[in-house]
Amino acid sequence: MPQPLKNGEILRDRYKIREQIGQGGTGSIYLADDIRLEGRLCALKEVEHNQALPIEVFKQAREQFFREASVLARLDHPNLPKVSDFFSDGPRDYLVMDYVPGKDLRERMLEVRRDKTFLSENEVIRWAVQIADALNYLHHQEPSIIHRDIKPSNLKITPSGVIKLVDFGLVKILAPNEVTITIIQGQGTALYTPLEQYGGDDTHTEARADIFSFAATLYHLLTNEPPAEARKRFLDTRSLTRPREINPRISSHVERAILWAMSLHPDDRPNNVIEFRDALLGKHEIPERADLKQTSFDIPTFSIFPEEQIAGYTVLGLFLLGLITTLLR
Repeated sequence: MPQPLKNGEILRDRYKIREQIGQGGTGSIYLADDIRLEGRLCALKEVEHNQALPIEVFKQAREQFFREASVLARLDHPNLPKVSDFFSDGPRDYLVMDYVPGKDLRERMLEVRRDKTFLSENEVIRWAVQIADALNYLHHQEPSIIHRDIKPSNLKITPSGVIKLVDFGLVKILAPNEVTITIIQGQGTALYTPLEQYGGDDTHTEARADIFSFAATLYHLLTNEPPAEARKRFLDTRSLTRPREINPRISSHVERAILWAMSLHPDDRPNNVIEFRDALLGKHEIPERADLKQTSFDIPTFSIFPEEQIAGYTVLGLFLLGLITTLLR
């Protein structure tokens, strides 16, 4: 397995590694100095391709990385870090992004949890409005861009209070009529991942997958508790605890909006992220009992009769059978 980069190592005669600041299943994230622009810090996202891939597939995966990186480099939004460069070094590919200072929302949530309290709903909704704006921008690109890994640790808040949606490691460009190779092994973080994202070829992943992950993230931030995984809910629809049962201070319309967006089937979720944002703000009517709707994914449950009732039915059945037999004679 390739070794991580060393502190002080220089890539492309430009990026001097300071330290490793993140680690995922696909590679590391490094803090680096941009030697050409004195004083500029940047984050290097490393993409480690599966070395077991056939040569032709590896070549296609690398080509896809460059296509997607070139799309990301054209993005310009205040809630997204700017991608300024991309390159390869041996078997690894790198995205160079602005370094975003500040804590991520997972850290903020853990701080209040240690104090045995909750994040303010008003504060979380203010963050949600910024996140929705960034996702709406991504989803309306041509072609559409799906982030696919929205979670508290991928949302950083700058000292000025601006939310940044970071880590484009699992991003998917929805090119029409094109089968996409997953350039990075992994399907997102299980706690926030919708059922459709577990498919191997990602053919069913679209904007409503991000809406699910966004809602699951808000659930976690408002309750300090992770939501039940979609796979567990598939087997038992009762496994998801309603947010207000954990934090009674959550507004009823916010709870209903979150549960609506966390519906197991994509068709049962908001049509787009703006619709979800407006539901969080109380400006969009939520479909009747959308938050409790049983979907086509659900497995039906069967009630079990008490033993005494079963015995009674058995005796009655035998009596009727005997009566019918006597009459037939």
